[in-house]
Amino acid sequence: MQFIRKMMKNEKGATAIEYGLIAALIAVAAIGAMTSLGGKLTNTFNKVSNSLTN
Repeated sequence: MQFIRKMMKNEKGATAIEYGLIAALIAVAAIGAMTSLGGKLTNTFNKVSNSLTN
């Protein structure tokens, strides 16, 4: 019975999972932002390249 009580009080695993979920959320947000920014940069460089060619 003491073992079960000890396991219920141990929150290290829950904390690690929470940190993992936060890191995953930040990664998803960063990927979305980089994808959007990458598309805009591609358009900008294409415009500059076209302007230089003309």
